[in-house]
Amino acid sequence: MATGAIFLSASVPVPGRGTYYQSADPFLIQFAVRELITAALGRRLIVWGGHPAITPMVWAACEDLGVDYGRAVVLYQSTFFQDVFPEENQRFGNVQYIDHVPGDREASLLRMRQAMLSRGDLSAAVFIGGMEGIATEHDLFVRYHPKAEVLSVAAPGGAARDLAAKLGVGVEKMEDVDFSRMFHDALSIAPNEPRTALG
Repeated sequence: MATGAIFLSASVPVPGRGTYYQSADPFLIQFAVRELITAALGRRLIVWGGHPAITPMVWAACEDLGVDYGRAVVLYQSTFFQDVFPEENQRFGNVQYIDHVPGDREASLLRMRQAMLSRGDLSAAVFIGGMEGIATEHDLFVRYHPKAEVLSVAAPGGAARDLAAKLGVGVEKMEDVDFSRMFHDALSIAPNEPRTALG
């Protein structure tokens, strides 16, 4: 049962970064992320690494649900990307900025991921869409939290679909798009559970 914080690893694949975009359905990726946020927001702390396609979605969901994002989510961001931070970063009062390694994108990302994934309160990870970072974050997550719940959502495609296949997800679940039921079941979140981080 996942009652601690949930780590979200998600992005919309783009051409030029492997072949992940070929299996990706951007609409389903956004829909799945939205369903996770709707299920968990204010009920479990959501932790993620800032991504320009995901951060605005999380902020919009917080606004729609009337949830205090300062208490409901924690956003990690490497200062390596400070020139391209989404404007929504300014609206989250608890962004964890991790100092970058000068001139080294990969080392900067690794430093941020280690800080983010070594949190002691993480009890589950959800992977949606994504590119090469999905596998990296999965491997780091299970190293730090070997007994935690891992859910790789296959239907939206991307690297998370590859990860789901690697983890032995059955054929039926590979095409499952009932994301709301999936998240409520896998993360042990009752649909009527109160949202304690309301604004």
